[in-house]
Amino acid sequence: MSIDILIAALVLGMVSSLHCVAMCGPIVLMLPVARNNPERKALQIISYHLGRITTYTFLGFIFGFFGRALSVAGMQQYLSITAGMVMILMVLLPKKTFQKYSLSTPAFRLIGRVKSAMASHLKKQSFFSLYSIGLLNGFLPCAMVYGALFGALSTQNVLSGMVFMAVFGLGTVPLMSMVNYLYRYITMPIRNRLQKLIPYTMIVMGMLLILRGLVLDIDHVSPSVMSLFIKAEPNCG
Repeated sequence: MSIDILIAALVLGMVSSLHCVAMCGPIVLMLPVARNNPERKALQIISYHLGRITTYTFLGFIFGFFGRALSVAGMQQYLSITAGMVMILMVLLPKKTFQKYSLSTPAFRLIGRVKSAMASHLKKQSFFSLYSIGLLNGFLPCAMVYGALFGALSTQNVLSGMVFMAVFGLGTVPLMSMVNYLYRYITMPIRNRLQKLIPYTMIVMGMLLILRGLVLDIDHVSPSVMSLFIKAEPNCG
């Protein structure tokens, strides 16, 4: 897994957190943290983020597994190009287009149960409750997570898919952690300006995946055809 892809995952996570501040900010503000105990509060917030990253890593395992299956079938190039095109289309096409095929619709009841479970944990201040809230929050529908999952799919490897999503999750931590401390200063005009960076990041990520699939033999950006088929272990007869 190239360092470029890891950097892209980190940057995507950092930019995605701008979207998260608007969408998940209220949840973060409702976290049952010890507001009069700074040390405990910090550990509780970390527990919450660890829960989210755990979920993202699990989803990375699933999508990395499917990516590996497609890779074995000899679809490496097409998989990377398709994932990149989907990420770019998510930016260019109107939101209504994707709302018609919302990934959340088939699982609407399940999402309702996830929210109910989160509500029950919001009444407790234990580290396990904070971790559980983050764990459940990671399963809630999010367009930015969907985009990251296409990136994990394109890694064509279970471990790489998990690492990609874990790094993506780490990228969301700094700004999301600041919500509990500086939310009053992050006004709506500021959030609107910051969110304008999101489409550009998604397009750059999509272009990077497309370049990987085009196998143009460019170091760190577009590997050669031969490098795509190099195996981790020799197949000796």
